[in-house]
Amino acid sequence: MIVMKFGGSSVRDAEGIKQVVKIIQHHRPLNPVVVVSAMGKTTRNLLHAGELASSCKTREALEKLAEIETYHLSELTQLADISRESPIFSKIISYFEEIRDLIKGLSILKEFSPRCRDAMAAYGELLSSAILTAGLLSQGVDALLIDVRSLMITDDNFTCAEPLEEIAVDRFRRTLLPELEQRRTPVIQGYIGSTLQGATTTLGFEGSDFTAAFTGAALGVSDIQIWKDVPGLMSTDPAVIKEARTIPAATFDEMAELTYFGSKLLHPRAIWPAARKRIPVHIFNSWQPQAEGTVIMDGLATPSQGVRSIAFKRGLTLLHLVSNQQQPLSEFMKGIFDILDRHLITPDLTAISSIHLKLVLSDSLQVERALPEFRRLGSAEVAAGKASICLVGQGLTQQAGIASQALASISGLRLDVISQGSSPNSLMVILGEDQLESALAQIHSQFFRNNTDSTMPQP
Repeated sequence: MIVMKFGGSSVRDAEGIKQVVKIIQHHRPLNPVVVVSAMGKTTRNLLHAGELASSCKTREALEKLAEIETYHLSELTQLADISRESPIFSKIISYFEEIRDLIKGLSILKEFSPRCRDAMAAYGELLSSAILTAGLLSQGVDALLIDVRSLMITDDNFTCAEPLEEIAVDRFRRTLLPELEQRRTPVIQGYIGSTLQGATTTLGFEGSDFTAAFTGAALGVSDIQIWKDVPGLMSTDPAVIKEARTIPAATFDEMAELTYFGSKLLHPRAIWPAARKRIPVHIFNSWQPQAEGTVIMDGLATPSQGVRSIAFKRGLTLLHLVSNQQQPLSEFMKGIFDILDRHLITPDLTAISSIHLKLVLSDSLQVERALPEFRRLGSAEVAAGKASICLVGQGLTQQAGIASQALASISGLRLDVISQGSSPNSLMVILGEDQLESALAQIHSQFFRNNTDSTMPQP
């Protein structure tokens, strides 16, 4: 058994769905469960319609819904010769009737609560999964549309719900395993779930990837495939460095570091269920299905050049604090972290030396609000317009020469902070944002110019 998850860009229109159908057909011998996101920008458009309705702009909301309906029905008719009397077509029409009722209710309530937002957002996945199922059936695939809300039972923390794991796992297994044993192909929605009382919930950021990983872990599959419109993990962002290359493999720990420091490929939360069960996660490009992609798994050899990939962030702020030495250093540190806690500030990086403390932060407004409190403990200087570059590789800090190579490649640039050792897998530098692209190009060239190491698992 495998899980195949297709993102919104992969199913954005009939052409994309036809490609997805071919990919699923090719993988049918592996007995897949299919997880699908909403088509293109549907979720955003649905939420916009909800906001219009709750602002007493009912006509505009219904016009927006009419656009969404026309779009989906148009793509459906291009995809499959489907009768209006068919169960799938009737289900899609019933979804739009439910959305119209919801819009009318929001216009009366004049509010768009988290619970209502989840109810509205869920229709994106419900519609796309129905249309994909129609496409599969039209090509002879024995597909079965299942409403994941009957399986993914969650708490009632609307917009960022968490599964009630024991109940949800049991429902996934009892519902999906018998269908897989009959060689059917279940199609379920990502991102959404429901409470025990039946209220629709959503799983928050990267919820569709999380659904795929949760499903795979619940069923004990051999592989979880995430199909996107990118070729996999890259050595760095190809939009900045055109020489960036696809990285065939990385570990779960490395992906966690890369995501925290700027990579947008996979959020650690989204694949945590797979990491816990040690199930490999493959990243594939739905428009280049024969390409190798990237596998995320444990037990990988360290790449020969020591660096797996390079992440970066822009728009950072550097806060330099110096104790007034009127209290012990321990009290100074406690005071700083109490302020961070009160203002819900989480630094990207913390560097401490004697009475000096440097914090690298993503939200400059939070820093400004907290400055008066920081200055009661000592001096505080703020420098905006900073960027970070983070080199990531398994056991990077245990490899001799990595830091010297990285720093030598950017020896002509001014660095604000250099950090190595807090994590065994990363080396980070903070510098002016205006120097970012130059520094990134030089570091990337240093570690990836001639490297041909596949970094694939060793036997």
